[in-house]
Amino acid sequence: MKKQSPKHYFFLLAGFVVVLLIVGCSGLTQDEQSSVEAAPTQTSPPSPTSVPICAMADCEQVETGELRWWNDVVFYEIFVRSFYDSDGDGIGDFNGITQQLDYLNDGDPNTTDDLGIRGIWLMPINPSPSYHGYDVEDYFAVNEEYGTMEDFQNLLDEAHQRGIKVIVDMVLNHTSTHHPWFQEASTDPDSPYRDHYVWKDSPPGFDSPWGTNVWHRTDIGFYYAIFWVGMPDLNYNNPEVTAEMQEVIRFWLEDVGVDGFRLDAIKHLIEDGEIQENTLATHAWWEGFYDYYTGVSPEAFTVGEAWTSTSEVLKYIGDEMNIAFEFDTAGAILQSARLESNRYISEVHQLITESYPPHQYATFLTNHDQTRLMSELRGKMGQAKTAASLLLTGPGVPFLYYGEELGQTGRKPDENIRTPMQWSNEANAGFTTASRSWRLPQGDYEERNVALQSNDPDSLLNHYRALIHARNEYPALRIGGWLELPPSERRLYAFLRFTPDQTLMVLVNLSGEPIQDYRFCLSEGPLEAGTAHEILWGLEVAGPDLNGAGGFDSYQPLDELEAYTTYIIELK
Repeated sequence: MKKQSPKHYFFLLAGFVVVLLIVGCSGLTQDEQSSVEAAPTQTSPPSPTSVPICAMADCEQVETGELRWWNDVVFYEIFVRSFYDSDGDGIGDFNGITQQLDYLNDGDPNTTDDLGIRGIWLMPINPSPSYHGYDVEDYFAVNEEYGTMEDFQNLLDEAHQRGIKVIVDMVLNHTSTHHPWFQEASTDPDSPYRDHYVWKDSPPGFDSPWGTNVWHRTDIGFYYAIFWVGMPDLNYNNPEVTAEMQEVIRFWLEDVGVDGFRLDAIKHLIEDGEIQENTLATHAWWEGFYDYYTGVSPEAFTVGEAWTSTSEVLKYIGDEMNIAFEFDTAGAILQSARLESNRYISEVHQLITESYPPHQYATFLTNHDQTRLMSELRGKMGQAKTAASLLLTGPGVPFLYYGEELGQTGRKPDENIRTPMQWSNEANAGFTTASRSWRLPQGDYEERNVALQSNDPDSLLNHYRALIHARNEYPALRIGGWLELPPSERRLYAFLRFTPDQTLMVLVNLSGEPIQDYRFCLSEGPLEAGTAHEILWGLEVAGPDLNGAGGFDSYQPLDELEAYTTYIIELK
C-alpha cells in the first residue's frame, strides 16, 4: 500500500454543501468582512447582530473503505505495575487488570457506569531489569512480577469477551544489556550476535539529537545506544535482526492473539551516520514491516510513537504503520484549555484534517513520558473538562492515559507520573493491600479517586464517561467529517461532526464565564426538519429555522452556554 496524496482523502459528506457566507448572513461587504476578520479579539461577547457566524466547504463522499476497527475505539493506556495489585505484593499485575475490566467496560452497551473503553494499550510486559520495561531481555515471555503467560492470556480472553481490543508495547529499536544477544555480543567479538548491534572501535564523535552520549565503552569496543547505556540499539542493517524480530511479531499475533502493537521510538530505528532520526532507511524498513505484519494478520493494528511535528509524523502513515501519535494536537488541546482560546485547537484541527488520511492518527492529552494534564493545568477542573471534550469530540483515534479521567496529578521524574491508580481514599489509594506499594500514590488521592467521583454527577470521571459513551453511540463522533463553525468569540469552539445519517453540532465554552450572544449560519445542508436534541445532558434546545436549502440562518440553540461546558446537539 503506497502513500497517497492528501487530496485523495477529502471525505466530507456528499450533498452536505456547507458554505461560508458571512457576507450573506451579516449583510457585510467583502471589504467590511475582511476588516472584521483582522480586528482584535473582542473582550466581551458580540451582540447577536454584530458578526453572525457562518461556514463554508465543498464536500465529497465519505470514503468509508479507509476506516477500520480502530476508528471505533477509545484506547486506554495502562502501566501494569501501577493499575491494580491482585496478590498483595505492592506491584500491579495482569490479574489486577482483569479484576478491574468492568470499570473500563462491563461488556453491556446499555450501562453507562463504566468508562466505555473499547481498547487497551499495555505498556511493556516483557521481562526487563527496569521498572518501566522499555529495555527488554526476552521478547517471548512476560514479566513474572506481572504474572504468568496464562494470566496474560486470561486477561486477553476476558477483555475480548467485553469487546475490548488489546495492544501491547513493542520495543524494536533496542534491547536491554541483559538480553542474551547483547551478553554474548559484548564479551565475544566473534559472536554470531555481534552484528545484532552497532559497534565501533572508537567513538565517532557525535552525540544524540538532544546532546547526550550515544557511544558506550566495553572491553572490546564501543556500542551505540541512543537513549541510555542500558538500551543498546539493534542493527537493522543486518537481515538476521529483521528476521528475529519478525518472529517476535508473529508470536504475539498468532500464538498469543494480541490485536496489535504500540511501537516505541519509531523514528530512531536506523541511523545514517550523525542523522539519527527519520532516515530513509528507517522508512524503508517500516514499509517492509507493514507488509510483514499485515501478511500475518490483516486486521492487526499498529500505532507508532514519533515524537515530532505533524509534517514528519505523516510520512509514517499508510504503508509503514496504521496510525501514529499526533503530538502537535496534544499540545494544541493543552494550550486551548489552559489559555481558554480556540486559536490553537482550531489551527491544528484544520491542519490534520487536511493532511492525514481520514482519522488515521492517534490523539491524546498526555502519556507516560509527560507531566500529567491536571498538573499542567494547576488543578483547574473546568479546564480539565475542556481538554477531555476537545479530545473525545474531535477527529482521530483517542488514547487516554490511566488516571487522567480522575484528574490524577504528577510531575517528573518519570516514576512520579506513573504512580498507582487511585481507586479509593483507603491506604495506598486502594491500589494494593500491601503495607506499601511499589511507589506511593499522589498526595491528593483522597480527593481524586474512583470511589469518590463515581457517584458525583459533576465529577471529571463522569464527564469522561458521558463523552466516551456518546462517542460510542454516535458514529459521527468517531468517523464523521469535521467542519469548524468559526465564531468571532475566541472563548467558544464550535464545529460539526457528520455522516450521511447524522449531523452533530459541538459547542465547547472554553472559559470560566457564560457565553450568551452567538449565532451560526449554514447556507446549505442535509436538514429536513428544524428539530434538535442535546445528547450529553438531555437539555431542551431550540431547533434551527431552516432555509430552503437544508441549512439555517442565525441559529442560537441555547440562550446561554455555561462556563467550561460542552454541548453536543443532534440536528435532525
